[in-house]
Amino acid sequence: MSLTRRDFARNSAITGVALAGSVGALATAPNALASYDNEGSTGETSADARQGVGYGPLVPDPKGILALPAGFEYRIITYSGRTKLESGEFTPSNHDGTAAFDGPRGTTLLVNNHELKGPRSEWKYPVPLTEGLVYDPAASGGCTVVEVRPDGRVAEWVGIAGTSTNCAGGSTPWGTWLTCEENSDRAGENGMTKDHGYVFEVDPSDRRANRGPKPLKFFGRYDHEAVVIDPKRGHAYLTEDDDEPNGLFYRWTPPRGFEYGPGKFRKLADDAGALQAPKCFDSGGRYVDDLSRATKTGTVYGVDWVDVPDRDARTTPVRKQFGDGEVTRARKLEGMWWGDGGAYIVSSYAREESPVQHDGQVWFYDPKRRTLTLKVLLGVNPDPSRDGAFDGPDNITVSPYGGIVLAEDGEGVSHLFGATESGRTYPIARNDLNVGTEEEPEYSEFAGVTFSPDGKTLYANIQDPGILLAITGPWKRQKR
Repeated sequence: MSLTRRDFARNSAITGVALAGSVGALATAPNALASYDNEGSTGETSADARQGVGYGPLVPDPKGILALPAGFEYRIITYSGRTKLESGEFTPSNHDGTAAFDGPRGTTLLVNNHELKGPRSEWKYPVPLTEGLVYDPAASGGCTVVEVRPDGRVAEWVGIAGTSTNCAGGSTPWGTWLTCEENSDRAGENGMTKDHGYVFEVDPSDRRANRGPKPLKFFGRYDHEAVVIDPKRGHAYLTEDDDEPNGLFYRWTPPRGFEYGPGKFRKLADDAGALQAPKCFDSGGRYVDDLSRATKTGTVYGVDWVDVPDRDARTTPVRKQFGDGEVTRARKLEGMWWGDGGAYIVSSYAREESPVQHDGQVWFYDPKRRTLTLKVLLGVNPDPSRDGAFDGPDNITVSPYGGIVLAEDGEGVSHLFGATESGRTYPIARNDLNVGTEEEPEYSEFAGVTFSPDGKTLYANIQDPGILLAITGPWKRQKR
């Protein structure tokens, strides 16, 4: 049943849907993050830290890798070009999306994407072409599975190889990983021998299940970023990181009678289910062309869904198959995480490509109400080189200690930071590894932020050169 603009306007009046400043908003108005919440990251004690929010100021790392609050520590799990796979080859580079699963005998299994684009010859440490696990032998990306044992030992092996630009991805309720290609090269382009732009399923617990990789074409062919599964209704939600025009947020509805489980996606036809894009409208029934139009946290948009004409984009990219007024777009749709009965969705930043500029949004899609609510809004950071402000959120996870944790992929200084349910933000880590020069320092993005199943360890990646880190310390429930 379609939710019409008139229905949403009527329901808003009845239920009191707020357009700004809702109690549950997770962050603040533009520039508030830079001007107030992050004083602690410069070595001072912020007001929020004194009130019990966050973990205090970040302490520079003498090893030059990761600054953390006092009492916290990190451990390097994998390091591209230094640690090795079970096969003897080096850990691939460019770590991106990650999820953690309970493994056998008290182990933790991590599936780690490697965002490697183009021919294998362009990368020193591509994902090894492990027999039986290769989709396209010309492509350099894929993902690895990392087993962390109770005694601290680590083992790593290939989950899938021969895919391209594996970005955020997402876990499933049945314990598998959906790895997403953020690249839609056709066979014959950039040296590729097969079409790309697909989602693949990887089972971290069953190596045999990963043999003969099959693209899940029913999810569409485009520059995929992330995916989540609604465990109650069965829908999949997917983000697209693209522009000219800006990308889309998608919903896939499974075919009637479909039963989920490991390997079940492989049995579906390429055109199974329905792939749709959103069309949003405000409480007055006015169509919203781009999510950057929202300038206040608490803004709520109703969502209707429009069928994708050609999901495999045989002649026209999916996002270009819609005309003006048909769908709602957003700039740099990035990470997603399922929690609190819905999907948290990141729009990393918006510049001239969008109607209104910002340095990051986090939206919450409520499938029951069919609404998008703006939870986090970061104003444009006036000086990314100065530590303090947050900008360019990318990967996201819901914290077992309340609120969310975000990985920065902005300019200048790079952080992991948290946001509480009432709008306070706080730093968790800063990347101190300079991959540039002393005169022109450069700090790679964070990615793959995820908690261990028991909530005691926060895993995160430094993408360049490719480091998987385990962060432990005195985690605590964050006040609202």
